[in-house]
Amino acid sequence: MKRSDWPAAYPAALGMDAKKLSELDPKIKSEYTNINGVVVVKNGYIAYERYYHDYGPNDTHHVASVTKCIISALMGIAIHGGYIKSVDQNILDFFPEYVPDPSNKQKQNITIRHLLTMTAPYPFEDWHEPLDKMCMHPDWITYTLNMLGQGGTIGTFKYSTAGAHLLSAIITRSTGKSAREFANEHLFKPSGMKEIPNYEMKSFGFDDLFGKEVKGWVNDPGGNSTGGWGLTLTPRDMSRFGYLYLNHGTWNNQQIIPESWIDESTKMNANNYGYLWWLRDEDGIFSYSALGDGGNVICCIPEKNLIVAIASEFTMNVLDRWKLIKECIVQSVKD
Repeated sequence: MKRSDWPAAYPAALGMDAKKLSELDPKIKSEYTNINGVVVVKNGYIAYERYYHDYGPNDTHHVASVTKCIISALMGIAIHGGYIKSVDQNILDFFPEYVPDPSNKQKQNITIRHLLTMTAPYPFEDWHEPLDKMCMHPDWITYTLNMLGQGGTIGTFKYSTAGAHLLSAIITRSTGKSAREFANEHLFKPSGMKEIPNYEMKSFGFDDLFGKEVKGWVNDPGGNSTGGWGLTLTPRDMSRFGYLYLNHGTWNNQQIIPESWIDESTKMNANNYGYLWWLRDEDGIFSYSALGDGGNVICCIPEKNLIVAIASEFTMNVLDRWKLIKECIVQSVKD
């Protein structure tokens, strides 16, 4: 399908209860007021699409940590393309100019897999990553490599946006292209998503990195596309990306993401976290989601052949999107 061929269908024709689905709009307006756009795709067709706060289908949104799942897909494409050997390749292989402290054996044993699964050690407490320190540093890669392997042990879950940024740098070191350029060529263009323009960074203050005016894909002072946030997408393209995963990595019979990579990335485990995807198994329904601050979501539910893409304005302490998805969308699917 081309960009113009993303078809829509009446919910009833897709085995969905239109009345139940219609509960979405008033609930969003009353309880989830920072949502800007919602696209629900069932069986490859748009079953529901709404926009709020003067946004429309062609408007892009900063999707925050949803960016991580794009990086995950690019890593799978790069490995399949022979740019990178495997997920078990050591991180330091890609940064030969970096000289680690020989006493820090953990740093030397950390692999791509550890960054993808958030099981690399860092000195900060879990969920208290000092991301501002990285953003103020002139060299984000050196900053992250310096703290990598400190505190804790390899194999213990600890969420790190800086670690995801290293993966972006590894893609660039391996392919000779920024993650943005590599994604445009190998992911966005082949699947009919909007190609991402270069975002001219005027400075590296909060608004430039995280603000409402972010366009394209943010990069660090070294030119590396941010690995953990900073990408802007339309809700339709968010849903296209989710559909690409549900469709085993193919679009128009073209294999874009290796099917085996998707299986690896979304395989349930004790941490409920795959290769930068959040995993959930609740009431017998398995789902995997790309989650970003403020309530940005790409939720894929294979059993229902369902994708829900939600683009949101960043605000603190937003309501859990899963409750909305489960009560108004999943429950609208007739068994």
